[in-house]
Amino acid sequence: MIYGVSNNTTTTADTAASKAASANDAEGAQDRFLKLLVAQLTNQDPMNPLDNAQMTSQIAQINTVTGIQQLNYTMLGIAEQFNSMQLLQGSAMIGRNVVTEGDSLAVEDGVGSGMFELSGAAADVKVEILTAGGQLVGTLDLNAKTAGRHSFEWDASKYAGSTTDLRFKVTALNSAGVAVESTPLVQSRVTGTGSSGGQLTLDLAGGGTVTYDKVKAVL
Repeated sequence: MIYGVSNNTTTTADTAASKAASANDAEGAQDRFLKLLVAQLTNQDPMNPLDNAQMTSQIAQINTVTGIQQLNYTMLGIAEQFNSMQLLQGSAMIGRNVVTEGDSLAVEDGVGSGMFELSGAAADVKVEILTAGGQLVGTLDLNAKTAGRHSFEWDASKYAGSTTDLRFKVTALNSAGVAVESTPLVQSRVTGTGSSGGQLTLDLAGGGTVTYDKVKAVL
């Protein structure tokens, strides 16, 4: 299987088109201003000539507009360079395993595995293994766990059903019997990278795609 970086031709073309449009707008605004200024000077009342302060104000306004357009042009260039750098740096993620939110149970060689994160210490942690339809097929009692990230394994060798769609649910209680917030996690291999809305995206082996800011850990 060949892995690679997603095609970014469309984004580059769009940016180039935006640059060209910005440059044309700037030139068009200057040209229109000069034509209007010449027309004003040509048709001004000799007894009431155009006020110098007014002319200076108009020139300042067109310079401001031109400056803003040039700034937009520069920012587009910076954004394009940043996007290219993100893709280049993201290519180093290909083949690595990342941890993201998800409740899918990974089953390999008869062993199901998953991860979760607790917001605080828990005196009693239970993991339920469920089918896609919500049917309970297994339970793990993990006892007390500290705050942070934990992993677990479940013997799936005796389960006769399909293991491709199994998921898990974590229930945690503290010593006072109050629920502790838990976040299910899944480990996936990165097969490719891309960009969406200016953010680096990772293509995962399971077929999903996540933005880089959703990654909890890189293994």
